[in-house]
Amino acid sequence: MKKLSFSYSFLILIHAVIALAVFAIPFLSKIYALLIPIVGLYIVSRNKNKNNEVLFVAAYLVGAEVFLRMTGGNLNNEYIKLCVIIFMFLGMIYSNFSINALIYVLFIVFLIPGIFIALAEADLDTDIKKALVFNLSGPFCLAISSIYMYKRRILFSDLQNILTTMGMPIITTVVYLFLYNPSVKDVVTGTSSNFETSGGFGPNQVSTILGLGMFIFFTQLILFSKSKRIVLLNILILIFISYRGIVTFSRGGVITGAAMIGLSLLFLYYFSNGKAKKKFILIFILIGSMGVGTWAYSSLQTRGLIEKRYANQDAKGRVKKDRLGGREAIMDADFKLFLDNPILGVGAGIGKKLREESLGQAVASHNEISRMLSEHGIFGIFGLLLLFIPPFILYINNRQHLYFLSFFVFWLLTINHAAMRIAAPAFVYAMMLLSVHIKIPEKTSNNLK
Repeated sequence: MKKLSFSYSFLILIHAVIALAVFAIPFLSKIYALLIPIVGLYIVSRNKNKNNEVLFVAAYLVGAEVFLRMTGGNLNNEYIKLCVIIFMFLGMIYSNFSINALIYVLFIVFLIPGIFIALAEADLDTDIKKALVFNLSGPFCLAISSIYMYKRRILFSDLQNILTTMGMPIITTVVYLFLYNPSVKDVVTGTSSNFETSGGFGPNQVSTILGLGMFIFFTQLILFSKSKRIVLLNILILIFISYRGIVTFSRGGVITGAAMIGLSLLFLYYFSNGKAKKKFILIFILIGSMGVGTWAYSSLQTRGLIEKRYANQDAKGRVKKDRLGGREAIMDADFKLFLDNPILGVGAGIGKKLREESLGQAVASHNEISRMLSEHGIFGIFGLLLLFIPPFILYINNRQHLYFLSFFVFWLLTINHAAMRIAAPAFVYAMMLLSVHIKIPEKTSNNLK
């Protein structure tokens, strides 16, 4: 047990050091970005993916994406999604996949008409290749990840290890944020999303990954902390991640993380026996106290502006007309485009340009659901239905997947406020499809059910 605890603490220390190194020498971020898939490829090839190593590598990539993007380490914006797709294909080569998973190939097929429409409608001012990659890399990453993970047997403890692997580079992100902006008071002057407190990168994406980190280290705290030292360590990490998530002033990720935590608490409480339920009362008190304390400190550091942000007020306390930071107008434009083009849509990636006509500026959609409708028409509806239905059908016989509902909430809320800019919602969605067991009595060679 001491060895496991030391290993966990040591990994946390290493990832804090990575943040220090990159902050001191920014070029190291590019080396870090290259080393992850190289080392991952070596690990997967050496073990021939016998223990689903591709999931651990992909999870690490997902956790590191925002850090790499904010420090200039990514080769391009779709680098991590492409890496995840490659490792999922590699996993299929080594470990096969369920024939029923090919239903997600149908999801890809539903996207094809929108591609052809885009190619036909694009003008000389539109970089159609860039538009297609920007809008379809997320859905493709989701589909390929889902094919690999569909009904793949995995122990619950291994699922937690995958989440922990994802969480380590999130620690790097948080440490870097403290280095980049040690004094929140000095940079917060209003109630808009704050790039300074977000490491100079998009607050929406930073908030999203920190919200996921909140959930990861919450589960580590209540389910996998085996000593007082590790309990204290996880409490501190959870508080730091929550605080930095709140002061990005981007609400979506924090609300999503809190919803994931709340759902998992209720779910675990419901399925616990009488003795365990008494312990959960203490957990509720602990988490509630941590939440109140973190919020109070955040309010102090922002001079009360964070409270106005969540109350949808400006710095002077006036209620803003737009509750979603301009997203309502974008969604309205998407729905109008859908009504005007209900069968085939306007074409993948074309919506951004067409929204300029109604909004006065070309803006990308933050909502994947409205984007699917406007750009893919009825095929977008079919695609969305295909995404919503299979996970719940699988869950009927997969009740040991304790994180299912939390993963679903993360995916659903994230694609509604941050679309699929980063790989996290695609990968987390696919994890809903895993066949999770507390214990696996029989293990097939390819870990498929």
